[in-house]
Amino acid sequence: MEPLVRVQNLVQSGVSQVPRQYIQPLESRPNNHSHDQNNNHTPQSSNINIPLIDLSNPNDTILLDSIRHACREWGAFHVINHGVPLKLLHDVRHVGRSFFEGCPLTDKLEYACDNASAASEGYGSKLLVANDDTVLDWRDYFDHHTLPLSRRNPSRWPSKLIPNYGKVLCDYSDEMKLLCEKLLGFISESLGLTSSYMKDAVGELYQNITISYYPPCPQPELTLGLQPHSDFGALTLLIQDDVEGLQVLKDGHWVTVQPLSEAIVVILSDQTQSVTSF
Repeated sequence: MEPLVRVQNLVQSGVSQVPRQYIQPLESRPNNHSHDQNNNHTPQSSNINIPLIDLSNPNDTILLDSIRHACREWGAFHVINHGVPLKLLHDVRHVGRSFFEGCPLTDKLEYACDNASAASEGYGSKLLVANDDTVLDWRDYFDHHTLPLSRRNPSRWPSKLIPNYGKVLCDYSDEMKLLCEKLLGFISESLGLTSSYMKDAVGELYQNITISYYPPCPQPELTLGLQPHSDFGALTLLIQDDVEGLQVLKDGHWVTVQPLSEAIVVILSDQTQSVTSF
């Protein structure tokens, strides 16, 4: 097995060709429509995007209908007027970029995660231990364990490198918890259930916050930043920068999610799909 290196460090070294362990099989490469389900080669229009839902809509019927439709037809949607301060979204992007782009590798490695563990907190370049057959993602990341509070330990985060890092992440964690609970209530009501149904079914909320960094790739047609997957848990809440790349599967096609700076992407995860399959 070849030694693991950080993707950003690879790029900074000036590589002109992607190392073999990052090269996707032909059928899985970007813009190869043969990897769509059912081998349907028809490309999706760039004008298609996931639903956009305004959570401040005073008409509960319209709001709940919109959420029910988005969950059933897409499993993903944007939300605006979500209650999370827009400055906080900016600050999270800023501290994340500051860590990856403003700190020397030697300093970042002080916060390296345990590559032998799939659930390790910290700075890394993969979520699972690679073997000889594994294709690696073209990304680096920092994973934070944030909820329940017994898991939250800001001393493991790079606040010594970026003074406001810990406060920003804690504030973001708390705001995302509130938004998650709000969304679970709306999803429950959209199904004609009590607002607490999903929250009760999910139980104690576990939350990880992952900041992903996707360095420029010399051969982007050969790689993926993050391979196709579903997330365990109840909901995945994402904020994007201004570079598109996130995709969701819709009717057998991969549809690119167009970034909206003030919006948060909501993706139904495995637990929600299981609980609502009735």
